[in-house]
This record gives sequence, C-alpha cells and structure tokens, in this order.
Amino acid sequence: MVPSSKLSLTRPRQKLIHLYHKPLLSHVDLLILFYTVISGVGGTLTAIDNLGQMGISLGYSPRSISTFVSLVSIWNYLGRVMAGLVSELLLKKYKMPRPLMLTIILLVACIGHLLVAFHTPGGLYVASVIIGFCFGAQWSVVFTTISEIFGLKYYSTLYNFGSVASPIGLYILNVTVTGHLYDKEARKQLAALGLVRKAGQALNCTGVHCFRLSFIIIAAVTLSGALVSIILVLRTRKFYKSDIYKKFQDETKVEEKELAFARH
Repeated sequence: MVPSSKLSLTRPRQKLIHLYHKPLLSHVDLLILFYTVISGVGGTLTAIDNLGQMGISLGYSPRSISTFVSLVSIWNYLGRVMAGLVSELLLKKYKMPRPLMLTIILLVACIGHLLVAFHTPGGLYVASVIIGFCFGAQWSVVFTTISEIFGLKYYSTLYNFGSVASPIGLYILNVTVTGHLYDKEARKQLAALGLVRKAGQALNCTGVHCFRLSFIIIAAVTLSGALVSIILVLRTRKFYKSDIYKKFQDETKVEEKELAFARH
C-alpha cells in the first residue's frame, strides 16, 4: 500500500503531466505536425537544393547564383531567430497559438514558390530571401511546438520523428516531382531541336518552363500543409490561452518535492 503522504505528491504530478500531454504517435496532433513538416520543409528544401540549377535555367550568372546561396544561408539564420522571438512575444501578449505562426510561415513560403514558378526578372533574389527565411523559421517553430504540446519526457524521440519528415518531403517533392518534370521538359526541348540524347548525356533545360509546373505543385502542397496546420491551431487554442509556463513550473516544483521526499 502506498503511503498517503506519497500519494499526495504523485497525484498532482500525474494530473499536470496528463493535462495536455497525450500518448505519442497515436495522437492526431503529431500526425498533423508530421504532414506540415513534409509539405513545408520538403518544399523549401527542394527549392534550396535546386537553386543552382534554377539559376542556370533562368540565365543568371555564376556570381548571381552564389548570391542566391548566400541569401538563403543568411535568411535561414534570421528566420530561426525571428520566428522564435516573434512567436514568443505574440504568445505572451496575445495568447496566440504557436502553430498559427507555422501556418503564416507556410503561407509566406507559397509566395516564394510562386515567384519561382512565374519568374520575373530578378525574382529569384526575392524568392531566395523568402524561401531561406521560411526554411529556418519552420524549424524554430516546429520543435518549440512539439516541446510545448507533448512535453520534454520524450522530446529526443519526437525531435527525430519530426526531423525524419524533412527527407521524406524532400524525396517526394524533389526526386519524384521536380526531377521528373525537369527531365521531361528537357527531353521536349531536345526533341524540338531534332536532337537525340546520347547514352549518359546529362539533360539540360532552359527557360521558365523547366521548374514552373514543379513549383506550382510545391506551392499547392505547401498550401495544403498550411490549411492542415489550422486544425492544430483550433485543437490547441485553449491550451495556449492558459498559462502554459506556469504549468511547467508547477510540474517542476512537484518533481522537486518528490525527489526531496525520496531522499528521506
């Protein structure tokens, strides 16, 4: 039989832990986040991975292509910092659910993808800034959201679970969509010139049509991720309206009392 003094310590802690933290993997919130990362991070990673080839296809100089890479790196860092800072301020001041920041980021990323699809002179510079910023911002918000909704007990597992969605999204959107459509357009251009591709010859595509359909699809997938993330916003709005930091502080205090009791 458990002593009543020990029960008084364990019950509050159990209540706090299960206040919102739900079972892993079976929780729909985790699946929503997983799909959001596949669509959002997968799309921005596809753009970053093809940045050099896009620059060549659209007629940019090697110096400009190097600038695109630099812009992505710089704004990737700024996205990580700014998204975390802004979402924290909005959460504290307006009780705005953090997943709503993720929704906004994905909608902004759609603009970057459409700038690639419907290219205008110099548009790739702006697209590099937007895509780099959104790529970094997503990681900052996603992992913070995971820690808040599911707690820190299984955070390392959840961190890796969230991370694995990135290569899955990259494979789907980069290899099966972008790569396939790029090669298809390159073959069309070869056929139009009356040329036949030799064995082992690399396919090269020139013009805005090389990546247009691919990035329209990527923008649509990213938009679907934004719409799905709204479900998470609605499911967690009550949680974020409460004092989530007080809950974590109370949980820590109860755990400290348990440790002190165990020592005696």
